[in-house]
Amino acid sequence: VQLQASGGGLVQAGDSLRLSCAASERNLTNYLMAWFRQAPGKEHEFVARIRWSFGSTRYADSVKDRFTISRDNAKNTMYLQMNSLKPEDTAIYYCAADPTSDYHYDYWGQGTQVTVSS
Repeated sequence: VQLQASGGGLVQAGDSLRLSCAASERNLTNYLMAWFRQAPGKEHEFVARIRWSFGSTRYADSVKDRFTISRDNAKNTMYLQMNSLKPEDTAIYYCAADPTSDYHYDYWGQGTQVTVSS
């Protein structure tokens, strides 16, 4: 499975961005898909995940109520709508795929840079 992340950029605090992650796999029914991020000098951090078949979601506390994860089954694409961005959201954002929904992400996208200025 190949994942292509896009949509990052440079924005100001309070602005919004939408990230996309296109998957090469057509049948994502059993997949768990997620977004992670890594800020300079910090560890990889979970952001949000979505169970493709049911659409159920989970978020890190730091982004809850600001970020929304979603998916478009027809396009094999996952999204991360990021609102009310803060400078601490600055990071490289990666999408990841877990084909067996056991929380082991076997496939990763290349990352897209999000920079939020104050």
